[in-house]
Amino acid sequence: MSKHQTITFTITQEGKVTLEVNGVNSPECVNITQGLEELIGTVESREFKAEYYQNNVTLQHNQNEIQG
Repeated sequence: MSKHQTITFTITQEGKVTLEVNGVNSPECVNITQGLEELIGTVESREFKAEYYQNNVTLQHNQNEIQG
């Protein structure tokens, strides 16, 4: 069973839009939101949650075991 994935939009009174991706444990979240970001406008900043780095850390750990 796949994990539930969601994108939450928040729009402030000033018109600033934020997107939050949940249920994605990799840099895939950037690919998921890319089209939306292009429609909304210029990206001012990005903040990554711990889940963004989860698969990268595991891969690096496994590579170190193989090379070690």
